[in-house]
Amino acid sequence: MSNFEVNAVAREDEGKGASRRLRRTGLVPGIVYGGDKRKKPTAIAMPNNELIKLLADDAFYSSIVTLKLDGKDEQVILKDLQRHPAKPVVLHADFQRVTKSSPIKITVPVEFINFEKSPASKAACKFASEKNTVEILCLATDLPDTLVVDLSDCETDKVLHLSDITLPAGVEIVSLRRGGDHDQGIGYIYAPRGNK
Repeated sequence: MSNFEVNAVAREDEGKGASRRLRRTGLVPGIVYGGDKRKKPTAIAMPNNELIKLLADDAFYSSIVTLKLDGKDEQVILKDLQRHPAKPVVLHADFQRVTKSSPIKITVPVEFINFEKSPASKAACKFASEKNTVEILCLATDLPDTLVVDLSDCETDKVLHLSDITLPAGVEIVSLRRGGDHDQGIGYIYAPRGNK
C-alpha cells in the first residue's frame, strides 16, 4: 500500500469569504470528519501545490493517507474533491477518518490481467473493459491497492460481471450487497469484424 502524507493545519474561520482568502495564499480549505464518535469535524487548510502533486498519483484516491494535522497524525481517506474547472487549483477537499474497527467505503481500481493467455485471445478475440473502478466496503486493514481480474480462462463472447471479481478476505463490493439486479458488467470479450 502506498504511503501518502498530507500536511494540514486546523482553521478557525469558515465560510466562503474565509475560503477565498485561504486560496489566495495558496492554501486549500478542507474538512476532516468521521472516525471516533467523540471527534468532531475539523476545518483544515493544506498547501495547494502539495495536494496537486499527490493527486497526480492515481493510487492516492484509493489509499489510506496520513494527515499530519498540527503535529498529530490521523489516518484518513479522500472522500470528496472540488477542483477549479480551468486552473490547477483544488477548491475544497473532504477527508474521512478511518479506525481499525469501522468499515470504510472507498473506490478502488480494477486491473484486468492475463488476457493474452486466454483461449479467447488465441482465437483472435479482443477484451473491452467497461469499468475500471469499483466501490468496496472493508476495514482499513483489509484495503487492497487494486482488485485483480484474471482473464486467463476466458472464452469467446464472455461477459464479465462484478461477481466475477475474486475479492480478498474482508472485502465486499457495495453494489452486490444490495442484492437484486446489481451485478453490473465490467467487461466483455468480442470477435472483431471479419474474424468470425
